[in-house]
Amino acid sequence: MRDLTTVTAFVTFFAVIGPQKVLIAFARLSRTRTIGQMRRLTMVSSLLAAAVGILMAYTAEVLTSFFHVSDQSLQLAGGVIFFIYAVALVMGIHLGEGEEEDEDSLHPMFEGVRELLLPYIVSPLAVTAELLGSLDENTWGWRTTVAGMYVLVIVIDCVCVLLLAPLLQRTHGTVLEVLSRLLGLLLAAVGVEVFLSGLESLGVHLSNPHY
Repeated sequence: MRDLTTVTAFVTFFAVIGPQKVLIAFARLSRTRTIGQMRRLTMVSSLLAAAVGILMAYTAEVLTSFFHVSDQSLQLAGGVIFFIYAVALVMGIHLGEGEEEDEDSLHPMFEGVRELLLPYIVSPLAVTAELLGSLDENTWGWRTTVAGMYVLVIVIDCVCVLLLAPLLQRTHGTVLEVLSRLLGLLLAAVGVEVFLSGLESLGVHLSNPHY
């Protein structure tokens, strides 16, 4: 994650938290909510995700220095967490659902935000990519660029969900389950790639298999 440009920063964020990664999560939530509730949930969760992104971009150096965290540690931790999340999808386990009941669970907005925390609002891969990207150059201008590209991807996600909300609500549960498990398999591979990238950064030699 070094020598990033504005374009590559946008492409990186789009790859780890673009519509292709979050639409299924929103589609699952739309089955038990009205169009109006989904649109409000989309706006609130997108604002929270953008706020997290901006915060991470501007505090990356402070956070990593305070906790003595290296780039490699970020990659390893992000890869492991995302791999666990992806494997849960493959197994049909949707993290964030079916947790303890409390007052917030009575409100679709709070329950929806809770279920969107890991895949969208605080996505491990997205946060890892942003922290690493922000550390690429130690200037406020670059941090602003990273934050801007991250927010741009969140805006694209928000627009896609708002436009597709009626279609997502009518998507059959079986179709969502199949797509969710397929996506989980692909995301698991992405998590492994990030983890292996962290190992290579530590100097671990990973030979390429010959076919």
